[in-house]
Amino acid sequence: MNYVLCHYGEIALKGGNRNFFEAQLIANIKSQLEAFCPGAFEYVKKMSGGILVKLNKKGAENQALIKDALLHTFGIANFSFAVSVTQDIETLKETCWEMINESADKKTFDTFRVTTQRSNKNFPLTSEEINREVGGHIFEEFRKSTQGGSALGGKSVSLKNPEVECKIFIINEFALVSMEKIAGLGGMPVGSGNKAMALLSGGFDSPVAAWQILKRGVQLRYAHFHSAPYTSKASIEKVMTLSQELKKFGGSTKIYLIPFADVQKEIMMKTPERFRVILYRRLMMRIAETLAKKEKCLALITGDSIGQVASQTLENILAVSQAATLPIFRPLIGLDKEEIMQKAKFIGTYDISIQPHDD
Repeated sequence: MNYVLCHYGEIALKGGNRNFFEAQLIANIKSQLEAFCPGAFEYVKKMSGGILVKLNKKGAENQALIKDALLHTFGIANFSFAVSVTQDIETLKETCWEMINESADKKTFDTFRVTTQRSNKNFPLTSEEINREVGGHIFEEFRKSTQGGSALGGKSVSLKNPEVECKIFIINEFALVSMEKIAGLGGMPVGSGNKAMALLSGGFDSPVAAWQILKRGVQLRYAHFHSAPYTSKASIEKVMTLSQELKKFGGSTKIYLIPFADVQKEIMMKTPERFRVILYRRLMMRIAETLAKKEKCLALITGDSIGQVASQTLENILAVSQAATLPIFRPLIGLDKEEIMQKAKFIGTYDISIQPHDD
């Protein structure tokens, strides 16, 4: 497989500024490929209905790394590894048969379908005609296999719910053939949505909240409040590791480490116990907002979930929010702990967050 064809979702709905989002996604794909498998592609360029990546020999030999890179790239709805062939119907027949026959060796299925997307309208056959020609050829080859007693025979065409699909893309200079469509993360390309400051602790919630905002294309800066030297530096080490894990999805690892123990001590000495956590959080918001404005961020991000702890009741969330003038986004506000932990496992932060640290 020497090409990857990436398709996007929401970007297709953009109007006059669609080119901006496409350019950002192309830049991000290049950056992610370089991060996961340096020197693995020849070019990444826009094409009709998607973005085309041409892999070099290294990329073709390291498809697992290429897949991992694209699975960490926001803005991609799905992608397919593909082989390039000449725009000739006989070549397409033989290539598709070879690929679907190879698939039959690896996977049990009874039904298949051929689907064509034709951006080169100069090709002499329509998409439906290509589907009939190629699909008919594959059906006949499977029928011959049945007559020969092969276990690979007996396949039939299903246009609605096929178990296997062979996709043909007729583009300007050549054709691409693919057997697998891999679901991407969707969302918007990081860098297309300005900047925000995420409050990052060592727990489960805040990294997931940051990930949800990255998915909307927002660049992040991070703020971590710690109690060193009164506690160990474990929480600092955790958030540094978490920021590196989030960086795999694009964006920055810039993080502000804010000593907070003296502030906590002052509040403890001068306020009733029932107000302390709220006062801690209000001061965190004020400090984070100051740093956010310095970084030209337009919002603050927290991992709050209604009712998860006492400081996250609606009344207390309101009290904390009033300490800042920037909007505070809480992408986990309606999720329960189990949902958040499942998402943490999905994005790779769970095993880091579960490690104990002093608080």
